[in-house]
Amino acid sequence: MRCTTCRATASVEVRRHHAAFCGPHFLEWFESQVRRAIERERMFTRADRVLVAVSGGKDSLVLWDVLLRFGYQATGLHLNLGIHEYSRESEEKAASFAAVRGAELIVVDIPTEYGVGVEGLAEATGRVSCSACGLSKRYLFNKLALDRGFDVVATAHNLDDEAAVLLGNLISGNVDALVRQSPVLESTHPALVKKVKPLYRIAERETAAYAVLRGIDYILEECPNSVGARSLLLKEALNLLEHQAPGTKQNLYWNFLDRVRPLLRAQREPAEVRSCVHCGQPTTAEVCAFCRMTERAARRMRVRTAAGQDREDAVDVFAVGPARSAAER
Repeated sequence: MRCTTCRATASVEVRRHHAAFCGPHFLEWFESQVRRAIERERMFTRADRVLVAVSGGKDSLVLWDVLLRFGYQATGLHLNLGIHEYSRESEEKAASFAAVRGAELIVVDIPTEYGVGVEGLAEATGRVSCSACGLSKRYLFNKLALDRGFDVVATAHNLDDEAAVLLGNLISGNVDALVRQSPVLESTHPALVKKVKPLYRIAERETAAYAVLRGIDYILEECPNSVGARSLLLKEALNLLEHQAPGTKQNLYWNFLDRVRPLLRAQREPAEVRSCVHCGQPTTAEVCAFCRMTERAARRMRVRTAAGQDREDAVDVFAVGPARSAAER
């Protein structure tokens, strides 16, 4: 297998593009895809302050690395989810990456700030852990970006992620979610920060290859709460299709963006966005989903405390505390 660009021995094959690359030319190709996504979708400019959601995994660290190499004002935001050893190691990877590059990293320790981690929130509210985690992330990404004056939040969702989400939404017939699925979600409320996904043109195995070639140290383990998740089943199904027909994921997602989503948007009135009466964050209901979840968890913990536990500190544990930078920790 030869490099499509220089005919040297190739190390990474991109079957959906009928191409293969040696290490240096793969890095060039990868970065050109990210640059094209940013410019084609008008995600942000060099004047914008970008808050990058950083988990410590390969995708988010690769995204942060590319944006820093491009010269963007990219600050990392890591949420410690309180998932024991997994969260400790994830935070270490994010902090180490930032220290080596002299980049700013903001860390929010959810158990410290809110009194309980995402697993505790899930248990107290009857949600599955992934649901409580996703809701917490969406809320805190937006809140921190708004409070700190960032122009845009960048997440590392890749082509595999987007294709699996799309397939799940199609199966469930979730039209509202289909209308919202896009590499760019513009701000539609003064308290709603623009969100972008610069890796939407990149497959997951390609971000792994980029991380290896660039020497990026990331957490290898998957989140222990993701075992058995529906999203992984959908990805497995798409991987089978991709193996037999390279380009399936790209065609599924890109054709949806170009041909289907515009039709859905034209026939769907946008939901009214208002301010949560409790926290002021944007929501389509009177009280946002995050406040409903945390307040329900507080009530459950208060009942448990009254039932015999010698603690009275559960009621106020969900007051939002200040986020700390890595240097302050």
